Amino acid sequence: MKILAFESTCDETAVAVVEDGRHILTDQIFSQAQLHAVYGGVVPEIASRCHVESISLLAQRAIEAAGITRAEIDAVAVSYAPGLIGAVLVGVNFAKAAALSLGVPLIPVHHIRGHIAANYLAYPELEPPFLCLAISGGNTILVDVRSYTDMKILGATRDDAAGECFDKTARVLGLPYPGGKPIDELSRGGDDSKYVFPLAHVAGHPYDMSFSGLKTAVINLVHNAEQKGEEIDRAALAASFTKAVSDSLVPRTVAAARELGYGKVVVAGGVAANSRIRADFQKAAEKEGFQLYIPPLKLCGDNGAMIGAQGYYEFLAGHTAGSDLNAYATMEL
Repeated sequence: MKILAFESTCDETAVAVVEDGRHILTDQIFSQAQLHAVYGGVVPEIASRCHVESISLLAQRAIEAAGITRAEIDAVAVSYAPGLIGAVLVGVNFAKAAALSLGVPLIPVHHIRGHIAANYLAYPELEPPFLCLAISGGNTILVDVRSYTDMKILGATRDDAAGECFDKTARVLGLPYPGGKPIDELSRGGDDSKYVFPLAHVAGHPYDMSFSGLKTAVINLVHNAEQKGEEIDRAALAASFTKAVSDSLVPRTVAAARELGYGKVVVAGGVAANSRIRADFQKAAEKEGFQLYIPPLKLCGDNGAMIGAQGYYEFLAGHTAGSDLNAYATMEL
């Protein structure tokens, strides 16, 4: 089954062709990062306009790169929630038109389910059930993946997502947007014990997280140093900040896997590209004896292939939509 898949929830326009939920025939991505970098973050109106300008060309390019004809497309999948509403609407409306014109089923896919499914593309042997930590710019959640379409949230951030904190910390350090990669590079070799940052805990909810205090602590530290004319060890700050994020994520994930008795732990989303977090999870896996699955860097960020992968399993579960499908800025997993 060949699925033409669309992703446009934030600042990447992506169109892919995925076969049987496991094989990428092509994954075409247009990143708007340079357009938004001057503003230090994503400008929703600019993102929406760029999606409109690029999605049709990307769709045609994807079909050509996959080496197929339009007649060989069996279904169309699209990320319909959550995300920047204007951006999501572009992908949903184009996907609806594509499905209608091709006469094939339309499959709505939750964006976070797509991130989880990126691991199916990287690891053909991976099957539910397993525990997944999904970490990105807009979401940080622990998920009990019981089947391909049956999932339960065990814990989530109460405020900021981990990825957002990376971007805000990068901004205060004068690093370019998006901040994940620059902080990762700056932190290597830095003293991760030089600055001590708070680790939040939510009483009665051991798997819930909070990152707003960490973000505020970083901003206050930098601003106070600037006011006093003191020099910040930027590499050490980046390393200490990254350690604090990892120390919030890894122990909770390990504890949840231990409680559920899962021998498989999956990490997904853009923040999963961070080298410190990947290394800490690897150490935890070796210590605890569970199998660890983290997608390659190219599948950590937003892409169309992950939507096509999850779309296949949504289709098998009978989850299709009609021309009345809408886009949503927020939606439970």
